[in-house]
Amino acid sequence: MDNPEESYRSFERTVNAFGILNSEELDQFYALFKPISYTRKSVLTEAGSTEKYLYFVLEGVQRIVFQDDIGHEATFLFTYQGNFGGVLDSMLTGRKTKYTYETLTKSTLLRANIKEVRDLGKIYPAINQLLFEGLLFAFSGLLERLVEIQCYSADEKFRILLIRSPHILQLVPHKYLANYIGIDATNFSKLLNSVKL
Repeated sequence: MDNPEESYRSFERTVNAFGILNSEELDQFYALFKPISYTRKSVLTEAGSTEKYLYFVLEGVQRIVFQDDIGHEATFLFTYQGNFGGVLDSMLTGRKTKYTYETLTKSTLLRANIKEVRDLGKIYPAINQLLFEGLLFAFSGLLERLVEIQCYSADEKFRILLIRSPHILQLVPHKYLANYIGIDATNFSKLLNSVKL
């Protein structure tokens, strides 16, 4: 999305869905974000570092992933057009993260320094309210995800994912969807063929 006006409209649609910022606050908030592009499999935030940015996705797909010492991965979250992104726990606490935020496809994002966002929130309290509402939304999604992981079969997790994000099959490479669901990539095609869409 090379058109600055389209970038603004996408950002505006997402922010206005919360119904919190007036036009001046929206413009001041948007002014903090600068466009940045990444190639496929670029690391935006590395495990062991501190999240310094709040992202807004214009194009592409990213994921937040945990990797253990022997290379096992667990994908927790995908972000794509119209989503805010970043490693929230590190962003909020200022502590080093255990998670990696990376691109799965070529990606164009807007990026704002989290310190500048916080500073602007002191001038415009509605921005803090927007961030708080966004965090509540994210936390609610993480709780739902936790229930899915602990209570549902791979079939059920897959169906829930498709109900929540029906376009996900076209956006995310299937091996990452398999990891998200918690099955081996070789079994994903069997699952895909067995579930009636």
